[in-house]
Amino acid sequence: MSFTECEIKDRVKRFITSSFLLDLNSFDFDDDSSFLDAGIVDSTGILEVIAFLETTFGITVTDDEITPQNLDSLGNIGAFVARKTLSRASSIA
Repeated sequence: MSFTECEIKDRVKRFITSSFLLDLNSFDFDDDSSFLDAGIVDSTGILEVIAFLETTFGITVTDDEITPQNLDSLGNIGAFVARKTLSRASSIA
């Protein structure tokens, strides 16, 4: 099953908000906000994000894919997961 970037970003934003933002009004992040620079997710927290992505979207994140270009913002995660789910769906078909 593939997901749209919008669906992915919505699910990830809800996960990030509920898991890492104790005060929901403390930070409103957009698609380009760096999770690391804003102090939302630290290096340990990114492992939780990866576990969420793998469980929720049925993908596998390899060690070489654990980069800021893939995982440091909502927009980056949306594009990364969309590519992974699309390539997985293409290889199954």
